[in-house]
Amino acid sequence: MSITRQNLSVIIVSYKSDYVIENCINSINSEIEIVVVDNSNNDQLKEKIETKFKNVKYILSKENLGMGAGNNLGIKNVNKDFVLILNPDVTLEKSSIDEMILASEEIENFGIIAPLSDKSEYPNYTLKKKNDFDPIKPFKVKSVDGYAMLLNLKKLKKLNDFDFFDENFFLYLENEDLCLRLERNDENIYIVPKSRIHHLGGKAVDPKYKNEIEYLRNWHWMWSKFYFNKKHYGYLNALFKVFKNLISAKIKFFYYLITFNTFKRKIYQMRLLGLMSSMIGKNSYYRPKI
Repeated sequence: MSITRQNLSVIIVSYKSDYVIENCINSINSEIEIVVVDNSNNDQLKEKIETKFKNVKYILSKENLGMGAGNNLGIKNVNKDFVLILNPDVTLEKSSIDEMILASEEIENFGIIAPLSDKSEYPNYTLKKKNDFDPIKPFKVKSVDGYAMLLNLKKLKKLNDFDFFDENFFLYLENEDLCLRLERNDENIYIVPKSRIHHLGGKAVDPKYKNEIEYLRNWHWMWSKFYFNKKHYGYLNALFKVFKNLISAKIKFFYYLITFNTFKRKIYQMRLLGLMSSMIGKNSYYRPKI
């Protein structure tokens, strides 16, 4: 089945994203249904967005669900065959969705297709082989970044006992986990190079919360890295994967402690806390204090 504007929904999970989310929505064709899942429960922004954009359904989550559970909540609230997952700091080029629609007519079998980031120095995909890249035609990849990925819901729902995003991940690697599970189910993942997007990169949250969000990111990056590797490759392999991170974080924590750099010290403290929490089996509990 090919993608059309009528059987496609866009899901945007936001958190304190007031200053970027309208640009994201404006870049999406108004014929396409958009579901916003707001993890900050901003009822004023809900009223503003739903008044301004008639194609938007705005959901206030009861708590800060993070990315994985937030996207799953969005998926539960659509009845389309395809969903395009977007971060609020992403904007689409005018032809982005049309190019993915055209690609879906050529590709017979896919679990995920994704547009191409305009930042060539930071590719939003991992190749299976170094020479797999095609600058024009859709090409298969091992995984794609979570800030822009289109899921074939109809196909994925047919897989046995297949959940969409693992809700144990609050932030980071929920996309890698999904892609790896698809790969193990022999599902194809494609990049559509003619479909282009612009990603601000780490700008989804209002910059006035910069420090607290930086602490959050460091805590969850370490938690997710250990959990991902433990889930897919075992506990000992996960320990091996994070050993350098553990030693580095300890050294840098004490260095910034004795040099009185409070911000840097807190970053590496959060890395240690996130990593140790994951190592002893605690859930990804840390939330920003804003």
